[in-house]
Amino acid sequence: MLPVPFTLAAKRQDTQDTFTLELDSPPGGHARFAPGQFTMLSAFAAGEVPISICGDPGDDRRLVHTIRAVGAATRALCAAQPGQALQVRGPFGSSWPLHELAGSHVLLLAGGIGLPPLRPAILTMLASPHRYPTPTLLYGSRSPEQLLYPHELDLWAQRGLEVHTIVDSAGPEWLGHVGVVPRLLNRLSLDPNRTFALLCGPEVMMRFAIAALLQRHIPPERIFLSMERNMQCAIGLCGHCQLGPTLVCRDGPVYRYSQLAPWLAIKEL
Repeated sequence: MLPVPFTLAAKRQDTQDTFTLELDSPPGGHARFAPGQFTMLSAFAAGEVPISICGDPGDDRRLVHTIRAVGAATRALCAAQPGQALQVRGPFGSSWPLHELAGSHVLLLAGGIGLPPLRPAILTMLASPHRYPTPTLLYGSRSPEQLLYPHELDLWAQRGLEVHTIVDSAGPEWLGHVGVVPRLLNRLSLDPNRTFALLCGPEVMMRFAIAALLQRHIPPERIFLSMERNMQCAIGLCGHCQLGPTLVCRDGPVYRYSQLAPWLAIKEL
């Protein structure tokens, strides 16, 4: 429960309302985490919010977070300047089961701000191409201007990641796909027996993506998703993030779809 001060070492504006913050651990500390985990992050007197870690798991001295300014706490974080101390608790939660995916076709589906939680998994897979030979990313946003990490997307493609992007709407200068992320599945040939899918994004996007994957006969136990619910304590005490019999901060945020299917089928749960 005790936060640790990390120093904001670098800051980058990604879109009009989204920033990437790089935080250095204090002397003698570390920043070790597993891909898919999150921290509870806060600026002084502005409240605390759960933010997925999007940095390189191989760097145990620096935490990286990509944050969209949508409330008082996230606006305060995005307004922080290099040299300022931010408070960190964690890391918390479950992670992407990368050990289970080795040797398989890994399909990553991301919507909007759902790409950052998948970034550590992408970096891990690209660092070990012999274990993850054919990863594919399907990534969508509302508009071309809101696509995150455009330079990195190009670099990842050069390193062996198959990248497909799509936007909800765009002007005539956009030469890519227009529509929703599940539509990109129609472009792929999938072997249900050797494909795993990792999903992160708005719940409505994940619901439609899961339906499309099931139509392609991907087994529910081969689909993993990262859930975002109202996490406040991060240690399973307050109960605000309860989803059916689970607590997202303790049992998630990464779940196997077969675990959540009965609860996601209940409207407004």
